[in-house]
Amino acid sequence: QVSLVESGGGLAQAGGSLRLSCAASGSIYSMHVMGWYRQAPGKERELVATVTRGGGTKYGDSVKGRFTISRDNIKNTVYLQMNSLKPEDTAVYHCTAANIVTATGYVSDAWGQGTLVTVSS
Repeated sequence: QVSLVESGGGLAQAGGSLRLSCAASGSIYSMHVMGWYRQAPGKERELVATVTRGGGTKYGDSVKGRFTISRDNIKNTVYLQMNSLKPEDTAVYHCTAANIVTATGYVSDAWGQGTLVTVSS
């Protein structure tokens, strides 16, 4: 069983910054990919950013140059530094991990419950 718990969401003004964290737990040996997706009201879930265990990153077009993803493989934690926030960044941000090897076997993917980010204009 793998659990992902997000923290750091909240209210920010346009142009401001927030930092999200997501800690994974559950007898984890390794996680190939960790990342963030978001879903705004009435919209489909979209990619924000992912990072591999080796540090390779991928970003959604709408956040490139403003958001930075990083991870701590020892702490099994992924971070999302969000700068130059815009009202259209308002969404529930979900942490995810994929290709997880645990003490009890392989887990294809896991998702957190999400943390709300609200950006006011």
